[in-house]
Amino acid sequence: MSKTITRRSLLVQGAALSGLAALHPFSARAAAGQAHLRILSTTDIHYHIHAYDYYADKPNDTMGLARTASLIEAARDEARNSILLDNGDYLQGNPLGDFMAYGSASVRQGPHPIAAAMNALGYDAGGLGNHEFNYGLDYLQEVNSGLQHPVFCANFAEAPLATNPLKDRLPWQPYGIFDRWLIDGAGERHVIRIGVIGFVPPQILQWDAKHLANYAARDIVEAARVWVPKLREMGAQIVVALSHSGISLEPHEPGMENASYHLAGVEGIDAIVMGHAHRVWPSKDYEGEGLDQETGKIRGKPAVMAGFWGSHMGLIDLLLEKDGEGWRAIDGSSEARPIFERQADRSIKPLAEDYAPVIDATQEDHEDALEYVRAEVGRTASPLHSYFALVADDPSVQIVNLAQMWYVKDLIQGTENADLPLISAAAPFKAGGRGGPEYYTDVPAGPVALKNVADLYLYPNTLQVVKIPGREVREWLERSAGMFNQVAEEAEDAPLLNPDFPSFNFDAIDGVAYEIDLSQPSRYAADGALADPEARRIVNLTYQGEPIDEDQLFLVATNNYRASGGGKFPGADGSTIVIEAPDANRDVLVRYIHEQGEVKPAADANWRFKAQPGATALFETGPGAAAHLEEVRARGLEIEEAGEGENGFARYRLKL
Repeated sequence: MSKTITRRSLLVQGAALSGLAALHPFSARAAAGQAHLRILSTTDIHYHIHAYDYYADKPNDTMGLARTASLIEAARDEARNSILLDNGDYLQGNPLGDFMAYGSASVRQGPHPIAAAMNALGYDAGGLGNHEFNYGLDYLQEVNSGLQHPVFCANFAEAPLATNPLKDRLPWQPYGIFDRWLIDGAGERHVIRIGVIGFVPPQILQWDAKHLANYAARDIVEAARVWVPKLREMGAQIVVALSHSGISLEPHEPGMENASYHLAGVEGIDAIVMGHAHRVWPSKDYEGEGLDQETGKIRGKPAVMAGFWGSHMGLIDLLLEKDGEGWRAIDGSSEARPIFERQADRSIKPLAEDYAPVIDATQEDHEDALEYVRAEVGRTASPLHSYFALVADDPSVQIVNLAQMWYVKDLIQGTENADLPLISAAAPFKAGGRGGPEYYTDVPAGPVALKNVADLYLYPNTLQVVKIPGREVREWLERSAGMFNQVAEEAEDAPLLNPDFPSFNFDAIDGVAYEIDLSQPSRYAADGALADPEARRIVNLTYQGEPIDEDQLFLVATNNYRASGGGKFPGADGSTIVIEAPDANRDVLVRYIHEQGEVKPAADANWRFKAQPGATALFETGPGAAAHLEEVRARGLEIEEAGEGENGFARYRLKL
């Protein structure tokens, strides 16, 4: 049963409270001429409104804006003055979002559910994330038309870019200035002018090139250095940056994807709301010079990153001081409040309840989505799971590759590319990591519903084909092999997986056979940069039983994200695309399963680790892996349980 939490005013929070005892310490210490401003935030909601996993078709206490909402209301009660912001990636990410974009046949009445949920919370402003562009600009504008708050973006423009960023033709307003009542430490009311500005990763031009052919994007820091002074000039006394960008301590480069650290160095910004990386700040997720985990400051400025899917609420507290007729920030701190905690026995303890207005505004759409995802499309003769997808050839990845090659074979018939060898690349999207120990595909043998297909292929990518020579096929695989740490000869229980390497960049290529030599260093760094030009991990690479011809041209079936440069894979930068299919990869998978009637996925071990006698390595996976251990051993892998891992994961030992 949802618990109703009373809505509070956006202009003056907690004005009726009788004392300061329940207030945040910043509110309590604010004297006359000083005030406490609380900035609450969400990021990377990805359409997770309800605490429900549509893929598993069951409730899930680790997600949901409805849960985050109760933390927001509680945090509002703690402070005299607050605003609420969203940092983007609200539009796509689960079957409810896809159903709204593709599966709802009727003409909608009223706002889309994500807009209805946000309206129930009363956001003051929001920014765009990269996934807002996945369904095209028309759909984005349709959804945003139902929002009751403005959305800002300062570095996305119509092409070509102007010489002066201030002259760029921007589809969205770059910033907004809000006049808000502010209660100071003496209980007096004042007006403060709060500026909010938004930024999106420039890589959207690659990731959604199909939708953004006539658009351009500026470097985040470049745009900020021009627009923030303009925001100040227009009267903003406090400036908050909505940076849909993570944290990288690497030197700044034009077009940097994770630029928030460098954004913090731009004069005139008082606080930064971050996202995109699906991590948490402040926390041990990030360490290094200029990162203060105690206060949440980055280069001296308070910043926050609130996880993903509603897992956390972001909170920045600013201590303000009267400055003539205006206000300025003199101190600040941040925290990310979780909606759950994991117990020693791996169980989940909810720390938040459903916020009834959010549930009530979206319940009908939630029920429609459940009906949509439960529709059967075919059957599978064996289980489809991803528990061991990072350590062995895996059926859950192979079925995607089989479907992609099946589809492309028809596309190339009668074309100039018909006689070229066809191979396919796919990655395990759900393989634990920051998603947690339940974040794995696990489809039992039997009926396959649409929710299962969405589970196998999370993203609304479209299928594309690149044409590259054999040497770049090898480099593609070298890039993927960055998933693994180097394992010394005869090492004992070496850590296997590189925690900085996301599973969606671990492409397995079907149609060729190869081994990965873990005794060698990785040729590529986690961000795709060439790290060791002399290193070679990919050995015994063959096509149809013969060593690959490095001059032979190959067709590689993949998705638009990868083909256009996502992940920085050699041979995939947008220039090698020869086919842009009209269908989404997920739809191709649905059609393949439906036409086959019953699929019989079986890993063919086309890739494996090169033998290192005497060496063992440890890796973590979900506790559900235990039910499939014998099946994996039957493929010839020597894997054994090695106790409990951290944060609810299970640890396994692999004999190399």
